[in-house]
Amino acid sequence: QIWLDGLGALEGAASNTLTAYRGDVTEFLAFMSLHFGGPQGLGALSRITTADMRAWMARTRGADVGSRSMARKLSAVKAFYRWLAEREGFEPTAVLSTRSPKFQKKLPRPLAVDAARAMIDTVELQARDPWIAQRDVAVVTLLYGCGLRISEALGLTLKDVPLPATLRIIGKGGKERLVPVIPAARAAVDAYLRACPHPMEPDTPIFRGARGGPLYPKAIQNVMAQSRMQLGLPATATPHALRHSFATHLLNAGGDLRSIQELLGHASLSTTQAYTAVDTARLMEV
Repeated sequence: QIWLDGLGALEGAASNTLTAYRGDVTEFLAFMSLHFGGPQGLGALSRITTADMRAWMARTRGADVGSRSMARKLSAVKAFYRWLAEREGFEPTAVLSTRSPKFQKKLPRPLAVDAARAMIDTVELQARDPWIAQRDVAVVTLLYGCGLRISEALGLTLKDVPLPATLRIIGKGGKERLVPVIPAARAAVDAYLRACPHPMEPDTPIFRGARGGPLYPKAIQNVMAQSRMQLGLPATATPHALRHSFATHLLNAGGDLRSIQELLGHASLSTTQAYTAVDTARLMEV
């Protein structure tokens, strides 16, 4: 827990990352206890060999854990061991030298421009209550028009509206970025707020469920699933695909990759560069 607290406080790791790392390291330590036939203290942990690491990886992969997830688990264990070795003064070479499995990086799956616009129009037709229809349109327009993650859109509060020309977003790991708000997104949010029957408080999310509680991502995922079936779009047409579409359509229109990185809130440009591969693949098809 001391290690996790340090990651959160000193390195700004997101709560989801800390939760995943806690689970990964706990599973690793539990395996080593079984592997060695009983609870292991610091001395045993400091003497873990390459063969022990291979045994853990083989057992984990045998539980249908994919290469990408295995790489994350190994990354968590290595981070923990770097901290533990520095704190306790032992040599963690066997753990740190373990090679991560190779995996094929998945390219983003954006929608075509006309499909993204059709998705917004079709989402509006799904709800019986007009205010819920306007709510769904507002959320989907924010995802596509501003490149927000669904958690960021659903986290907007009354203090954020009416939406300014530039919206300040706190994203993954507490990383802050400024996002221009297009007129269509501002108009969609304003229309929803006028129609929403539930009272608003400054610190509560503006997007509400049918009964007035906070709106959860599953509701938007469901309405997009209904819409994509009507439009004949693939299962990859998800809320996050609208964020991918935002980036890809900007790139196709001549947007600068570094600017798109800042708009998306990517910590590394290499993450944003995946969109250049999408663009190249499309050009090859043409």
